Amino acid sequence: MRIKNLKFGLKLIGMPMLAMLLSLSLNSCVEHLDASKTTANSGEAEGALFASAIDLTGKKIGYCTPSLNAPYYQALLQSIKATTEKNGMIFLSADGQDDITKQIAAVEDLITKGVDALLLNPKDPDALVGITKVAKAAGIPVFIIDSSINPSADFVTTIQSNNLANGALAGEWLAKKMGKTPMNIALLSGNAGNPVGRTRKQGLLQGITEEQLRTQGKIDLNVKTQAYTEWSYAGGLKAMEDILVAHPDINVVITESDVCVLGAIKAIAQAGKTDDILIVAGADGQKEAIKYIMETDFYGCTAMNSPVQIGKNAVKYAVEYMNGKRDFDKKSYTAPLLITKENAAKYYNPNALF
Repeated sequence: MRIKNLKFGLKLIGMPMLAMLLSLSLNSCVEHLDASKTTANSGEAEGALFASAIDLTGKKIGYCTPSLNAPYYQALLQSIKATTEKNGMIFLSADGQDDITKQIAAVEDLITKGVDALLLNPKDPDALVGITKVAKAAGIPVFIIDSSINPSADFVTTIQSNNLANGALAGEWLAKKMGKTPMNIALLSGNAGNPVGRTRKQGLLQGITEEQLRTQGKIDLNVKTQAYTEWSYAGGLKAMEDILVAHPDINVVITESDVCVLGAIKAIAQAGKTDDILIVAGADGQKEAIKYIMETDFYGCTAMNSPVQIGKNAVKYAVEYMNGKRDFDKKSYTAPLLITKENAAKYYNPNALF
């Protein structure tokens, strides 16, 4: 776990950085998927049946996950499996076991097994570029899901939540909530260099700064520290323990994912600071986070990143490809959605995997 000081202020950010934050557009040229289908993380991924002009019987969908060590990854796998099988196809899966070398080998194995479409959730955006070219040479279309990959890779489309827009919604909510109250912010991130985490972070900072400019005519952004949690409860706990020692004046925690902060809550509670620190997540709508939002005042909001819907959409696009479609946008987003105390009960499912 690494911690680095990031003292942000209007003078310290500098105009180039400020311009970057304010110029990031939320209206990218991408396909936005049905918002009505992103309303909850179902406890059981029932799958969806898609129209097909060809017989899908015996077609093989291969999915490689970077890991299965988190509820999100488990729910995503179950959604892909259920949707694949509901459409009469064969589901083959492989686990990268949180090791990039193992993930590459796992993808090679799926290619060898002759899958008709490869759904890939990359652990690293660069290390898997080569294997996408191997898949293309074998005539296998690659669909990137949940995460991102280097644009030089050979892939049909990326299917994920709108991380920038979700982060911006959460940041805007925070700026409205805090008003003119000075914020001493700790940022909990996943891992260094992760493109999804970086986009969520950009969204959070953009949302804060744009709302402050709109309502106050100035920016007061003080991110005192950033810590990496490796997307885990244990990592969040350790990071927060260190932060509270080094920066006891922290009154806001912003995070790239619910999982980064759920472990941190234990440290906050042990320090007796649940009344002093406000938590805001740029993603994911995890059930534990939604429960905190409903039942407490210290977890302010999160944003929806539904593994169930992303899994269904990934299989849908694979079926469309098999039926001859080729004009896919390079990025396909589920609709952004902020979850607060006002609507949390609508999205809470205690039986959900995630």
